[in-house]
Amino acid sequence: MNHRVTHQKAWWMVLPVVALVAFNAVIPLMTVVNYSFQETFGDNVFFWEGTRWYLQILQSDRFHAALYRQLIFTGIVLAVEIPLGIAIALCMPRKGIGVSVCLVLMALPLLIPWNVVGAMWNIFALPDIGLLGRGINALGIDYNFTRQPLSAWFTVILMDIWHWTSLVVLLCYAGLCAIPNAYYQAGKIDGAGNWQIFRHIQLPKLKRVLTIAILLRFMDSFMIYTEPFVLTGGGPGNATTFLSIDLVKIALGQFDLGPAAAMSLIYFIIILLLCWVFHTLMMRGEERS
Repeated sequence: MNHRVTHQKAWWMVLPVVALVAFNAVIPLMTVVNYSFQETFGDNVFFWEGTRWYLQILQSDRFHAALYRQLIFTGIVLAVEIPLGIAIALCMPRKGIGVSVCLVLMALPLLIPWNVVGAMWNIFALPDIGLLGRGINALGIDYNFTRQPLSAWFTVILMDIWHWTSLVVLLCYAGLCAIPNAYYQAGKIDGAGNWQIFRHIQLPKLKRVLTIAILLRFMDSFMIYTEPFVLTGGGPGNATTFLSIDLVKIALGQFDLGPAAAMSLIYFIIILLLCWVFHTLMMRGEERS
């Protein structure tokens, strides 16, 4: 009779990771939770407020407007970047020196720091000296992202598409390269055209990759801060004040630590819930297939 011997010594190897995660995540989170139920006027003096800040944030028109802008922005960039990333990945070569060239070009936007991206596009889109701004105005279109909300939205969305579509492209390209040639050969034998091959072979095989790409882009776009803050500062007015920018204004601009802590936790819960819903729907589809 065989007896399986379980060794628990390996758990000691995990303790440094647990300690690091606790220091970097759990302790700051508990600090934010503590602030969200209290009020302070400095000198490390706190006053218990209970759920007041949560009710204030949830009933605030300012929070609702920022959340609405955030949802609209995330929906637009996902609707553009996912199909565009798939299309570019399909057009990229599979063999030869063109593969390395295309991969390097696709990776370049991802290597640029976020604050530099915002500064680049700020200069690029200026209506007086920027190439994009002067070009659009030369076409007879009144464009000024520093004064016009619609122009500001157009610039922020275009910047995000330029910066992050590459991530979708690289993920989709890796998924396409992992499809065995036998599937393509079978499709050609059956007389399938390019659209049939994409619909019945490539797209189903890309489902898991697309799930990761959509989930990553959703989280990144929903938490975006640096690029629009450097580009527009949340303006003109509050036109591009997303949740993250509004949160920083409350925490650092107004120094309302209690409401800011409550809003950050609500923000965190919204992201978790939306990601959970998305993941659940995708897994149900996977089980059915």
